[in-house]
Amino acid sequence: MIDCAVSKNGIPIRLTDERWAHIEEEHCELASLRSMVVETVSHPQRILLGGEGELLAVREVENGKYLVVVYREHTEDGFIITAFLTRRLRSLEKRRQLWP
Repeated sequence: MIDCAVSKNGIPIRLTDERWAHIEEEHCELASLRSMVVETVSHPQRILLGGEGELLAVREVENGKYLVVVYREHTEDGFIITAFLTRRLRSLEKRRQLWP
């Protein structure tokens, strides 16, 4: 199964079963949040630039806790690389904000 979201740049972003298996394995706390991971790409609170050209869609899921979805965009499509939960807002704020 492949889920798809449309990024703020209008690019379809895929989440494949292979990538989801990786996310579940590395971050088991996200196991029930697949739809929220995909939705965060379409409806982030902010988008940050990663260290190697990837994008980070960020959304607060509870007070002081953030879901970060790391994805890559190409000209016509893209894909989710990984996702994780964090409370380290300071480390996120060091990155360049691209949106809004």
